[in-house]
Amino acid sequence: MAEGTGGVTLARRGVLGLATAAGLSACAGLPRLPAVPETLAQRADFPGIPGARFYVDEEDAELLRWLQEQQRRAAIARAAGRPDNPADVLVLSGGGEDGAFGAGLLTEWTGQGTRPEFRVVTGISTGALTAPFAFLGPSRDAHLREVYTTIDISRVLAWRQWTAAVFDDALGDSTPLAATIARFVDAGMLAEIAAAYDAGRLLLIGTTDLDARRGVIWNIGAIARSGSPQALELVRKVLLASASIPGAFPPVMFDVEADGRRFQEMHVDGGAVAQLFLFPMRVAAAARAREPKRAPTRVWVIRNGKLRPQRQTTPRRTIAVLAATVSTLTQASGSYDVTRIWLRARGAGLAFHLAYVGEDFAVPYETAFDPAYMRALFDYGQARMRAGTAWTSTPPAEA
Repeated sequence: MAEGTGGVTLARRGVLGLATAAGLSACAGLPRLPAVPETLAQRADFPGIPGARFYVDEEDAELLRWLQEQQRRAAIARAAGRPDNPADVLVLSGGGEDGAFGAGLLTEWTGQGTRPEFRVVTGISTGALTAPFAFLGPSRDAHLREVYTTIDISRVLAWRQWTAAVFDDALGDSTPLAATIARFVDAGMLAEIAAAYDAGRLLLIGTTDLDARRGVIWNIGAIARSGSPQALELVRKVLLASASIPGAFPPVMFDVEADGRRFQEMHVDGGAVAQLFLFPMRVAAAARAREPKRAPTRVWVIRNGKLRPQRQTTPRRTIAVLAATVSTLTQASGSYDVTRIWLRARGAGLAFHLAYVGEDFAVPYETAFDPAYMRALFDYGQARMRAGTAWTSTPPAEA
């Protein structure tokens, strides 16, 4: 692959493999429980874990309760004469191994002593894997550095035979990534996330429900706080699902119940819906309608990738055309999502800050999750932060 960002190639391989095989088989596929019917969608849940997740276009009772509690605390603070502290929201995008950029930026931010404690952290795909470390703060920087500078493809994905495109649910086996997640996301981390949730901080992860064809936001703090013995495994599965590129990684199946019946939801990479997302404004608007509250004042967006398309000659071959199309769709989605969040932040009076991989990063990308490439991008993120050039207040006009 020519110079540029790395995460697209892995997505291409999965999508192209399935596209090539699409006309080769009419197999029914691997067994699964029935999907949740539309009539039961609002009642499907995880027993013992209330408020685990909600669709992006809906309100959520648990999140509204949490917001109202923050309003109550803020009102008490104002009545006591204590000033409102600015709230910081961190938005982490997808991008595969390009998550090394955001990891480098965050660790150098710590080194400079100016990194805030984020009130809200949202993440999709590789951003979902970064999010718990970023949420818990500098104490997790060593883990963040390890994940994005030492792992290779063997700790992420094991490629299956190409016949998997016909007879399986993906070209790769994500067991290595599940093991990597389990190594870092343990009971201690879950307890810290639950404590942060009780203290008024929020960690949100995005996935895509393929059965519903809708984006889903998972309230990781609510899951952690539930005390359910299934909470840790559920959080691990959410992070795996958010990073599971369709076709390359198997979808993640979630067992749910509704009206005493068991169903399964099929979830994949949140990037199928959006590359990044801000705090769900519909929920925030509903809370403000009940009791006005100052909105978070600063939004920090880390786009793990370049914003400008990388020009390349496309051969006149079916596979090459499909590959270029996937790359174009991913690139356009990421740029659009950045602009959408900028417009939303500006309309709400929030201070907007954006960091992304610049055109000056020219290290060639050859193989998926190449440690040398990731270390170079990690170092680049640190260098941009040290130089004071990491953040801009508007997306580039040409993106």
